[in-house]
Amino acid sequence: MSEGNLEKNSKSALVIGGGIAGIQAALDLADMGIHVDMVEKKPNIGGRMAQLDKTFPTNDCSICILAPKLSECYRHPNITLYSYSEVQKVEGENGNFSVDILKRARYVKEDECINCGVCTEKCPMRVIDEFDRQLRKRRAIYMYYLQGVPAIMTIDKDNCLWFTKNACRICEKVCEREAIDFEQQDQQIKLTNVGSIIVATGYNLIEDIDNEVLRNYGYQKYRNVVTALEFERLLSASGPQEGHVKRLSDGEKPKKIAYLQCIGSRNDRSRQYCSSICCMYTTKEAMIAYEHNNELESYVFYIDIRAGGKGFQSFIQRGENDYNIKYIKSKIAQITIDNKENPIIVYEDLDNGEIKELKVDLAVLATCIIPPEGIEKMSEVLGIELNEYSFIKTPPFDSTETSKEGIFTCGCVHEPMDIPRSVSEASGAAAKAAEVIRGG
Repeated sequence: MSEGNLEKNSKSALVIGGGIAGIQAALDLADMGIHVDMVEKKPNIGGRMAQLDKTFPTNDCSICILAPKLSECYRHPNITLYSYSEVQKVEGENGNFSVDILKRARYVKEDECINCGVCTEKCPMRVIDEFDRQLRKRRAIYMYYLQGVPAIMTIDKDNCLWFTKNACRICEKVCEREAIDFEQQDQQIKLTNVGSIIVATGYNLIEDIDNEVLRNYGYQKYRNVVTALEFERLLSASGPQEGHVKRLSDGEKPKKIAYLQCIGSRNDRSRQYCSSICCMYTTKEAMIAYEHNNELESYVFYIDIRAGGKGFQSFIQRGENDYNIKYIKSKIAQITIDNKENPIIVYEDLDNGEIKELKVDLAVLATCIIPPEGIEKMSEVLGIELNEYSFIKTPPFDSTETSKEGIFTCGCVHEPMDIPRSVSEASGAAAKAAEVIRGG
């Protein structure tokens, strides 16, 4: 639905966050005939799932699952999408909230842009690409990702030559639909008669805020040490290597890959929790890499294998039996490199207590899931409590309730979890929100 239509007589629901959990919650509510306002701070909805190559335990294409939901969410007559926007203020109580939203200027007319890409081709600026985890560059006018919804360009004001040096404006000259608008301003939007709110703002990773914890593993020091999400982008056909797995140092195909678990969690006083999904997505990544090269050797360095979902343990066993994955119960001391930039894993083998070394071609770090950026400010705006790790606090035996009536949550914003659980929680949160709006 086109963005901005606010006139509605019945109570609506607000979904904050446009990842898979927020999308599912919005679709469930919209299919019940309840109007949903969805707020997403990125230029496009899709969240972390859009960055993944495949999903476990089926190893289905991630974007193939996500894309139909993106389209349905954008076109649903009961959903109004506010992308590139943030919630700034929430007032009221259960069943009757009012919400102030800041909608940032794209400097592109949303009803005119057809995502033809001519402006991007002509833009002279090169900027580090956040979606591709800094592994390649994009232009100052860009789509956040290839299949993004809404399919509308956005101008990066901080890197556009017009805003920084009063020069260029090439995109404006080449746009045949005259969709570029450098005079566009941020908008303040107020929603009233909001019956309930669902918070589904997802998660960040430890490297998003703190690389210090990764320094001992050579991250950003050695080119052949990457994080798991970076490796996802290297595996993806839409990623910087177009699906060809190669070392960043010399472009060679790796023959041995080491996967290191629990990086930044379980041994840190402030992050003693398990990130829940690392054992599974590591096995998935090793499987996919093996499909690219069936002579590949994969080594998973783990403290414990935590595979608690349906079919998860057999997934791990299949990786070991059919995909040449070797699991080593260990604690990592450090990573060094040789003169060819091959990572050398120094570890304690917990089966026999010996200190060993293993030289590989590429090392992949399964880094800790942390609360999303700005969660403290959001908790103040919403009036909800956080737990000791700064995730949203939920009561025992109910993972969708928050400390404030009428405000619900789902997905990784309250604790680390996988996609299937995020989706099922989203439906649960939608049911709770519908009870408030419809009188339960």
